[in-house]
Amino acid sequence: MARKSAYTAGTLTLTFQESIQLNSKDYGSTQTHTFTSISNVERRITTVTTTEATIMTFDTVMGAGQYIPAKVKYIRFTNLDDTNHIVLTFANEADDEVAIKLDAGQTFIWNGDNSGGMVDVMDAKDSALSLALGDLKSITADADTASCDMEIFVAEVA
Repeated sequence: MARKSAYTAGTLTLTFQESIQLNSKDYGSTQTHTFTSISNVERRITTVTTTEATIMTFDTVMGAGQYIPAKVKYIRFTNLDDTNHIVLTFANEADDEVAIKLDAGQTFIWNGDNSGGMVDVMDAKDSALSLALGDLKSITADADTASCDMEIFVAEVA
């Protein structure tokens, strides 16, 4: 007898809102995006130390902290520290890397491709880009001066 799942896939709705008035004029904006058929989410808080460490990998099978690139639609990183920054380094299958500074209290979002998730989403070079986009392979994190807590949220389709 087949086991029946206790839940059904859901829709992740993101709402980005900027609110500002300058010289009595509203320059605010609200943008909404939805990801349908989300079947798995992971939300965790991890301590990022001053030694670079891998926090996520991407491969053909799922495991602890390992995801299938085509299934991941959305990743959010929030630095919960009020003083120190974190450096997130993203590497693709060609070992191209790009580093992003995530300052204290800030959030960085990596949206997957609408149809392919984290497949063919990044390229990085010291010189002109060839636009040979590669699959996301790994993400490392390294804290600036002292350890920082960081929240990670990942949404995947079936």
